[in-house]
Amino acid sequence: MNLPYQEARVVPNIKGSEKRMRQERRRAERNRAQRSRMRTAIKKVMTATDAGEATEAYRETVAILDRYASRRLIHPNKAARKKSQLAHKVAELGGQP
Repeated sequence: MNLPYQEARVVPNIKGSEKRMRQERRRAERNRAQRSRMRTAIKKVMTATDAGEATEAYRETVAILDRYASRRLIHPNKAARKKSQLAHKVAELGGQP
């Protein structure tokens, strides 16, 4: 496990390893941003106050969840579980999921 303060000390001697480190860093950054976007979208549905707002947020969130599940950023079963939970929340508010 590389901790942030250890990363500066790890310097590979092989060009391929250096490239792999660059790729991993870029991918980790991208994944972090996408997970953050997903969490924000989920919170938007959960904190919605009226049915219209909840339904619109639900549609956006479902698209994000499906996209990230297909890319394997999250497990497909987790995406299905979250969509179900959000649909229940939208229905609770009287919206159409």
